[in-house]
Amino acid sequence: MRLALVATLACLTLAACAGGDRGLRPLSGGLGAGPDEFGVLPQRPLTLPENLSALPPPTPGAANRTDRNPVGEGIAALGGNPAALNRGGIPAADGALVTAASRNGVDPDIRAELAAADQTFRQRRGRLSILPFVRRDRYFQAYSGQALDAYAELTRFRNAGVQVPSAPPQ
Repeated sequence: MRLALVATLACLTLAACAGGDRGLRPLSGGLGAGPDEFGVLPQRPLTLPENLSALPPPTPGAANRTDRNPVGEGIAALGGNPAALNRGGIPAADGALVTAASRNGVDPDIRAELAAADQTFRQRRGRLSILPFVRRDRYFQAYSGQALDAYAELTRFRNAGVQVPSAPPQ
C-alpha cells in the first residue's frame, strides 16, 4: 500500500513537471540581478563645437547631445527622416482617427486604472503560482481563457468567405 502511494506521488510529481514550456514571461520583477544587454548603448564621442556660445543652455531631463537614438538612426539608415520622431502632438494623418476614438470622451487615468484591474485579475487567476513546487508560466496560466487559436480563427474566417492571407502549416 505504501509503495503504491509513493509510486503514485512520484508519477504525479513528474507529470506536473512535464508541462509544455512556452518560454519565460514573468509578470512582475526583473529577470535577475544582471544588466540588460539591450539597454546599454554606446555613446557618441564628445566633440568641441567651433563656437561655444552656440551651445544650448542645459535643461534638466532633456536628452544629451551625445545620447544615441537607435530608432532615429534606424529610420535614417532606411532612408527616412529621423526628425519626424520629434514632432509634438498628433500627426495630421492621424487626426481623424484620434477624433473618432475620443468621441465619447477620454479618461486621462485609463492606464493606471487598467494596470490595477490587470494586477487584480492576475492575482486572482494565479493563486497557485506562488507555491514553490508549481513551476508554470504565469502569463499563460492567467490569460489561458482569453487566448485565441489562430488556426481555428483562420478556418472560421475562410468558411465565412473572408479572404485571408496564407498561414504557415500547423
